Amino acid sequence: MTGRDQPDTTLLGPGDDAAVVRAADGRVVASSDMLVQGRHFRLDWSTPEQIGRKAVAQNGADIASMGAWPTAFLVSLGCPPDTPVAMLDALTDGIWAEAECLGAGVVGGDTVQSDQIVLSITVLGDLRGRDAVLRSTATAGDQVAVAGRLGWSAAGLAVLAADIGGHAEVIAAHQVPEPPYGSGPVAAEAGATSMTDISDGLLADLGHICAASGVRMDLEPAALEPDPLLVAAAAALGDDAVVWVLTGGEDHALAATFPSGAELPDGWRRIGVVLPDAGTGAGGTAARGAGVLVGGREWTGAAGWESFGANLSG
Repeated sequence: MTGRDQPDTTLLGPGDDAAVVRAADGRVVASSDMLVQGRHFRLDWSTPEQIGRKAVAQNGADIASMGAWPTAFLVSLGCPPDTPVAMLDALTDGIWAEAECLGAGVVGGDTVQSDQIVLSITVLGDLRGRDAVLRSTATAGDQVAVAGRLGWSAAGLAVLAADIGGHAEVIAAHQVPEPPYGSGPVAAEAGATSMTDISDGLLADLGHICAASGVRMDLEPAALEPDPLLVAAAAALGDDAVVWVLTGGEDHALAATFPSGAELPDGWRRIGVVLPDAGTGAGGTAARGAGVLVGGREWTGAAGWESFGANLSG
């Protein structure tokens, strides 16, 4: 990961025992995530560069959902000994390309031998003087809003698994998500009362806010109409695009709550309202998606991605 221009936040990059990253705020927001070949990506569905970009994107979205800006990424890679150098170079190119979009650096990591490709990334972020926006601080009467696309990655995955051809836009959305990074800090500045990124699915991730805050939510179906491109893909597959919107993960859109009556910042759109009493108490646990109503009714299907469920289709 050397030989690249580092941002001003990197005081010491790769080449020593550890990196040194500026933390002007005095606090560091940190998160990590992992991609495993066959579990989270397939090399016949995505290029190494796309995989690198996706790995950075999903970590960057976690930082944005706290109201912070990513500053540095630490990348650890496991791969078989016969992995082509060109593949590793392309993976590195993708990692750097997405990091540079964020104005962040890649400051170190590790490489080990493994039976399959495993990519683990840790990201550091800067709150720039603001408080972090948590999952546990939504209150009854708040507006529920989202920034970014919903259901696109799930649609792309379904098209790839069915091997039907066409629908390039939704396939691209699965291969490289486009999180609305800047919308996280903007929401924090606008007074968002809680926030999360949508990695597992809208219902599942809003359910985390419900459980942590001791509230329920009611989503407005009219505000969640799928894009015509999703409708077209669903028609070709015999699927329901609304299910992708509600339960599809890996778009890494952001979901937040804002005070009642507050004007939503640019890039955010209202999709529902926060109701009292989740039935679990603040900080409690609940079934995935529990406490989230759609049009006043409980959702009866799966709420989203299960980390210990099935692998990618195929």
